[in-house]
Amino acid sequence: MLKSYEEMRKVDVRKHCKKRDGIDYLNWAKCIDLLRENGAETVYFEPCTGANGSSLIASEHTFTDKNGSVNRCYETKIKVVVDNNTYYMQTPVMNGSNPVKDNSMSQQRVWNSMCRAFVKCIAIHTGLGFDLWVQEENKQELSIPESLEKTASPAKIKTIKNMCTSHGIDGDAWVTSNGKTWETLTEGEAAKMLTALKGKFGDD
Repeated sequence: MLKSYEEMRKVDVRKHCKKRDGIDYLNWAKCIDLLRENGAETVYFEPCTGANGSSLIASEHTFTDKNGSVNRCYETKIKVVVDNNTYYMQTPVMNGSNPVKDNSMSQQRVWNSMCRAFVKCIAIHTGLGFDLWVQEENKQELSIPESLEKTASPAKIKTIKNMCTSHGIDGDAWVTSNGKTWETLTEGEAAKMLTALKGKFGDD
């Protein structure tokens, strides 16, 4: 029988992790090993397929970026079994922190999405590796050096304005809603705006 959530959360998984984009990632196979080492007898995951027999879920609505590349919301859904417990996890197919575009979709990205979903599902329901996800969610909360609090450069502001225009966003209203003007926007605030835009639309 698998140990309790509290016990599993104390298992040190970091020594089994590899770095990717500055974040610790636990391999899906090692995740299964650790579950078995801590009492689980049956552990596996499998894709949930749709009516067309595919394990890739795609939204009907498409998005086109400034370069003419098309993408849509892609997701995968898996079934996870740990002994007598069955869980389901549906997650987006991502390229790091960016969405995957049509011209870069592949079976490997689909597989990576399912593996990541498995490890995350295990963390949520059993506690194994949960602190890795806490670390990832908190990565945006790191302190910002004072050098980033300078007034945003004209080039950066122009980039933000252009991206807002290309995606139909009212940049003036966005800045005003945060109690700022283009003239008082700092480097740190501009960087966060660019990160938000790139994360949503995947622009280069």
